[in-house]
Amino acid sequence: MTSVINVNLPEQSYEIAIAPSSLDQLGQQMASLKLGKKVLLVSNPTIFKHFGERAITSLTSAGFEVASCTLPPGERYKTLNSIQKLYDIALENRLERSSTMVALGGGVIGDMTGFAAATWLRGINVVQVPTTLLAMVDSAIGGKTGVNHPHGKNLIGAFHQPRLVLIDPEVLKTLPMREFRAGMAEVIKYGVIWDAELFAQLEASKRLDQLRYVKPELIHTILMRSCQAKADVVSKDEKEGGLRAILNYGHTIGHAVESLTGYRLVNHGEAVAIGMVAAGQIAVELGMWPKEDTERQNALIQKAGLPTQLPTGVDIEEIIDALQLDKKVKAGKVRFVLPTQIGVVTVTDEVPSDIIQQVLRGM
Repeated sequence: MTSVINVNLPEQSYEIAIAPSSLDQLGQQMASLKLGKKVLLVSNPTIFKHFGERAITSLTSAGFEVASCTLPPGERYKTLNSIQKLYDIALENRLERSSTMVALGGGVIGDMTGFAAATWLRGINVVQVPTTLLAMVDSAIGGKTGVNHPHGKNLIGAFHQPRLVLIDPEVLKTLPMREFRAGMAEVIKYGVIWDAELFAQLEASKRLDQLRYVKPELIHTILMRSCQAKADVVSKDEKEGGLRAILNYGHTIGHAVESLTGYRLVNHGEAVAIGMVAAGQIAVELGMWPKEDTERQNALIQKAGLPTQLPTGVDIEEIIDALQLDKKVKAGKVRFVLPTQIGVVTVTDEVPSDIIQQVLRGM
């Protein structure tokens, strides 16, 4: 099962290549793009141990000169200090404007590598090789890069599109169960915002909480349809001028929960799941979405083994305050992505704060 999805953009289009064992084709794929010979491979120690040598072998076989760097895993290391380490290694290895940084890892590695590539020498090539389900279906695609500020997630960043996204579904076999479930949150998101057929296919699956219970054919469908959804949206709105904001469904309250728990208690997918439950209920309270649809969404979130309640001890007033630091705030008003039917959402800043509080208190 091999699929190639095009992300069509005015300045730099690229391919998302999905194929089993494609990690071994990394060097060959990059050579076809006629990139410079110097490559900096960025990963974390766990991922590097599993896949680093395979990636380096593929790159050196294709004639690339490869340096590597590992950064600690976890959202709390997604900081400017980590970026400084990448700059130091880029300088040490004399990376040039034609050089490439390759992100081998999940969303944190992908975001940091992309940001370092966007800012080194005012922008060099980046190739995304995602190793988590969440990165495969979401963060590796679309060119959003960045790091966290102590007071908010991804407040520092840049749009910098990759030259290639290479997805090898076989690497998911080493993914911890919790990380697999986190990725399913973003997959469910695409079903709600864009692809009712994908939503129905997820509903038809008996279990979504572990890779071993999901048939390879469904995994391929999940990857293909999710990537296609992201590619469609990004192709229409590269820098979030309008439509692209729908990709933030569940992220408004989700990001607040992540930052308030210090990126330690819940991971990104878990936070998005909580945020989707909240957004769905807000839409119900505003009369925009039928109650039975929010029940279908929440049942799917639970089937994927994801939380539907706020973590114990999170202060609702602090969530309300944190929403004001969200990147999507415009003229002081928080913008929410809210569903109107399965597969269709709208963006609005007309959500009364008492409704937000009421919904959060009910969680």
